[in-house]
Amino acid sequence: MTKKEAMTTKTDQELLKLLALTRAELRTERFAAAGARAKDSNSPKKLRATVARVLTEQHARSANSRQVATA
Repeated sequence: MTKKEAMTTKTDQELLKLLALTRAELRTERFAAAGARAKDSNSPKKLRATVARVLTEQHARSANSRQVATA
């Protein structure tokens, strides 16, 4: 999984791509878990945490850009 330092170094496009891939992987994990036992039961939790990290970084960047624009 990616850490906070890795999130701050990624570009906006990389964050969008990571968000889309992580959400798709989470969706497949969720439906795969309905049919059979999952190999890694903590995987959905890790994926949700990654999605939250990406969204937090995107929000921080947008809030920072709004703050700079108003100043």
